[in-house]
Amino acid sequence: MENKLKTEKSNITTMMEFVLLGFSDIPNIQGLLFGIFLVIYLTIFMCNSIIILIIKIDPALQTPMYFFLSNFSFLEICYVTITIPRMLMDLLTQKGHISLFACATQMCFVLMFGGSECLLLTVMAYDRYVAICNPLHYPLVMNHKVCVQLVTASWVSDIPVVIGQTCQIFSLPFCGSNTINHFFCDVPPVLKLACGDTFVNEIAVYVVAVVFIMVPFLLIVVSYGKIISNILKLSSARGRAKAFSTCSSHLIVVVLFYGTATITYLQPKPNQSEGIGKLISLFYTILIPTLNPIIYTLRNKDIMVALKKLLTKLL
Repeated sequence: MENKLKTEKSNITTMMEFVLLGFSDIPNIQGLLFGIFLVIYLTIFMCNSIIILIIKIDPALQTPMYFFLSNFSFLEICYVTITIPRMLMDLLTQKGHISLFACATQMCFVLMFGGSECLLLTVMAYDRYVAICNPLHYPLVMNHKVCVQLVTASWVSDIPVVIGQTCQIFSLPFCGSNTINHFFCDVPPVLKLACGDTFVNEIAVYVVAVVFIMVPFLLIVVSYGKIISNILKLSSARGRAKAFSTCSSHLIVVVLFYGTATITYLQPKPNQSEGIGKLISLFYTILIPTLNPIIYTLRNKDIMVALKKLLTKLL
């Protein structure tokens, strides 16, 4: 009995790395997956960079809405850079080894950028609310100083909470298996490897998810409830169509992002399937960031006009 306890203690204290299984269950298409994810990453990086560039150089896009959109595009680049390059390296080397510190760092930044994205989407909804429901006061309410303060708050307000939660998770003892059935260090699969009672940690995850996912989502719902109510009161059909067009892109992104994030972090632990969890994570870490630039450009006439201007100058 004493020897068994010593062995368990040794396993807990000596575990200094994890192994990310990634897509090792489908070994025949590792090369194909590498090619697909590389193209996706380069597409996300280039498309968002182009959005940032045209918003920066086109005078017609120097408005709060596009200021927030350029910050959102930059946030998307940061968000995917935390997961995809690491996944590409694992697909290439077929190893997947990641140190405890690197795993904690990756988790911290994924949660940080994810939380910032939730808050920034809420700020963007508030911007649309003021523009449509209170247009006369819009320039005063959404002046440059306020916009900078809102963006800064979106970027930094979740940092202390995320660092605290990451430290709490990685202060747990880990024993037995060190394999994470995922392609990055996400909270649910890492918590499954922890020894002992993780009830407090799970409650903490729920609380943080409610604060940074559900509360912002409810604020967005309230904002859009008032926006839609105001749009329907407009007498001009063209005015209604323009207002709906302005808001629809943002609304699509909100539904896609919040839907998958809610399933991942607010689903009860016993109901979480590792395979399904991995698939959902692919949606909100890779697929949705790929779709976002397309949604915002193809459904936005101002962006398309600015893009055509830029291409004309370059060609």
